[in-house]
Amino acid sequence: MNFEEIRTLDSAYGAETFSRFPVAFESGKGATLTDTEGKQYIDFGAGIAVNIFGVNDEEWKAAVIEQLGKIQHASNLYYCEPQAKLMELLCARTGARRVFFANSGAEANECAFKAARKYSVMKYGEGRSKIVSLKGSFHGRTLFTLTATGQDAFHKYFAPFVPDMDYAEANMQDISRVADARTCAVIIECVQGESGVSALDKNFVKALESYCKERDILLICDEVQTGNGRTGTLYAYEQYGVQPDLVTTAKGIAGGLPLGACLFFHKTEHVFSPGDHGTTFGGNPVCCAGAVNVISRLTEDFLLEVKGKSEYLRAKLSKLNGVKAVTGLGMMIGLECDLPAKEVAARCLERGLLVLSAHERVRLVPPLTITKAEMDEGISILREVLDR
Repeated sequence: MNFEEIRTLDSAYGAETFSRFPVAFESGKGATLTDTEGKQYIDFGAGIAVNIFGVNDEEWKAAVIEQLGKIQHASNLYYCEPQAKLMELLCARTGARRVFFANSGAEANECAFKAARKYSVMKYGEGRSKIVSLKGSFHGRTLFTLTATGQDAFHKYFAPFVPDMDYAEANMQDISRVADARTCAVIIECVQGESGVSALDKNFVKALESYCKERDILLICDEVQTGNGRTGTLYAYEQYGVQPDLVTTAKGIAGGLPLGACLFFHKTEHVFSPGDHGTTFGGNPVCCAGAVNVISRLTEDFLLEVKGKSEYLRAKLSKLNGVKAVTGLGMMIGLECDLPAKEVAARCLERGLLVLSAHERVRLVPPLTITKAEMDEGISILREVLDR
């Protein structure tokens, strides 16, 4: 099908939930995509930080195809080899004790919220159910995770929300004001992606960890976008020197297939019992086979390469005309530009570069395997757009 045929069908039958760019992709290799008309694009978006090995990665494909040749789905009533392998890998790499698999970041966060509330009820009884999130945060589109999202723009039309949720600024004075004796958990993103790719202050995160430990408030780290090598370590919280009680992740974990995970550490490892939580598709064997390949390849050497690419990109980007600030962490980059972010994204698309926007900032989350040649080509296009 050509682009117009695809767009016509989408316009006629798709729910009106997305404001799409005028392009449909058909194929690609690495960080270079090809649309239905044969035009090529450098990909600085990776499907919103999902395709961390780019597209058509041979080793990842082989792992997925091998599992497809065995069994594509078996419900969680039974044991599953790729699931078990992935659980072991994640626990070995992080020190987590147990893992629950879901289909998305929102579902992983739902799991963490339920776990936090049950932990508190089991230990303290009813009435200690408040969860505190940060202003500017984004945690998902389900009603519970939307409630936890600290941005008013996402709340319009959908009230009433899940009770016992509150929001604080990213400083200890406001945390102390909002968190109280009814608080069971605080959730943070070490880098707030959707509100502008802003990294939290490390002193604040360390102080928050101490505050939570003193009061037996669970610390949840949402690593949906920051995780799986994106920031130069397996998970971003490692760079902050803290130990969360629950960690959630998704996006890049399976390299392009739908998978989310909630990691349970020491305090929370026994919080759930059979029947407390569940899923039909979470931990699908094909998705887990892809994720085993991803996590296995995120070695220390690979992550050092990610840090090197990040330094290279940031140095080049900071010198572009029209770039006022470079924010974020690792290969999760925000650009504050003279031009509006959405205008930059539209102009880049016309010239063969895919970038994202996050409020007023341009967001760059390229595949971690992007080559220097692809980075240079993308920077060249961005320079042209900003110069104009």
